[in-house]
Amino acid sequence: MNETAGRDETPEERADRNFADILQELRVVLTGTQLISGFLLAVAFQSGFRDLDADEVVHYLVLVAVAGLATLLGMTPVVVHRLHFAKRMKPDVVQLGNRFLIATLVVVSALVVGVTSFIFEVVVARTAGVWAGAATAAVVVLLWLLAWAARRRAPDRDD
Repeated sequence: MNETAGRDETPEERADRNFADILQELRVVLTGTQLISGFLLAVAFQSGFRDLDADEVVHYLVLVAVAGLATLLGMTPVVVHRLHFAKRMKPDVVQLGNRFLIATLVVVSALVVGVTSFIFEVVVARTAGVWAGAATAAVVVLLWLLAWAARRRAPDRDD
């Protein structure tokens, strides 16, 4: 058994497993992103959409753009895999896939903050939207810091 990796697998098997993990995580994130995107797209076709003021329309359009960016970022590891398929570059694909997954998570986090803010802004008031967005952003930052702290305490492995 390879003690540094913690598993009895070849580097190729480890790269395959790690890429499968990335794809599974992307499936979860992209499902949520698609639901949010669908909600956003449906909003424009509601009768009340015409009641939004100019700032709310801009807020909405920014959210649609961010949702599109999140979707594209989430699809990129699959594109990278296709472009490098059968070229024996799986460790590079895993590294790039991981970076794009993290970027996707950052953008989806921003999307969740923005959508929360938008809903409170439209349903309650602009001030409520600002507070709801700030509170959601604080929770996002706290969760990311907790995840980072947990990683720092974990033993360093080449996994």
